[in-house]
Amino acid sequence: MANIALFGLDIGKQTFHVVGHDAQGRPVFKRQFSRNSLLEFLARQPVTRIVMEACCGAHWLARKLAGYGHTVQLIAPQYVRAFVTGNKNDFIDAQAICEAASRPTMSYVAVKSPEQQAMSALHRLREARIGERPQAGNQIHALLLEFGVALPVGVRGIKQVPVWLQEESGLPALARRVLERHFDHWCALNRQITELDAEIAAQAKADDVASRLMTVPGIGPITASQLAADAGNAKGYGSARDFAASLGLVPRQHSTGGKAKLLGISKRGDKSLRRLLVQCAHVIMQNAARWTSAMAQWTVALMMRRHANIVACALANKLARVVWAILAKGGEYRPSPTP
Repeated sequence: MANIALFGLDIGKQTFHVVGHDAQGRPVFKRQFSRNSLLEFLARQPVTRIVMEACCGAHWLARKLAGYGHTVQLIAPQYVRAFVTGNKNDFIDAQAICEAASRPTMSYVAVKSPEQQAMSALHRLREARIGERPQAGNQIHALLLEFGVALPVGVRGIKQVPVWLQEESGLPALARRVLERHFDHWCALNRQITELDAEIAAQAKADDVASRLMTVPGIGPITASQLAADAGNAKGYGSARDFAASLGLVPRQHSTGGKAKLLGISKRGDKSLRRLLVQCAHVIMQNAARWTSAMAQWTVALMMRRHANIVACALANKLARVVWAILAKGGEYRPSPTP
């Protein structure tokens, strides 16, 4: 099969569908494999280009196939969807991957290292626990409200729960036992989040990329660690503008007939990274009046004439560009002096 120039690989849990194109873009190969037979087959093939969607298991498989000498690239699934013609099945998906990969302007996702994947999983665990904590708190509030106890809103009310776990509280014994289980679950989630924060902070200090990102104003260990894990070396982005656009920190555009029409921010890409950068922007906005750097003065001047939300998005865009420069070119953040 020396005439195959491109393999399009549709990934499944147990089955994998492969379509091969020759140098002229004609489909010349189509076959279904199991996981083990796929690795054995591609290990015997001459060095070629393999493209797949950036979905679950793609980064591990990309590293595995790159070890055989192949050039492996990942495409975001939303870019492949436009090339699916007719009905949808696994072979048509693999064919669409080949069609998308043949476009010279196609954007690709950088393959993550095992360390980056592990750190990304740690952040997903933290986000899951943070999402569970309000649910546990709401269950405690609702349970006590059924017995006529209206706790103060938020954590301040949860801290009063031990009072209602006592026998003289007037609650039935069974209700107290249920409340105790809810409260223990909330406390366990709180401890896990605290431990995860400490672990991420320690990992960020030990990691060279994350420690350099923490030199940027407003960026702490959580944001720096997730940027290092999810953005990698930023080589997949042609410029700082492309990186900021990939996070949805630029206006949506609906222009035609030579008339430019800009809308609100697009909110594309990783919403977790976008949220973290906006939070970092708010930190800078709160402290900009006390700082003397050029970025702080620019922020203060913008806050005087635009709404705070607009300033936060504009500043998050600026931070994203600074992050790209550090990831792609190395070095640390060097603040510009006051003009």
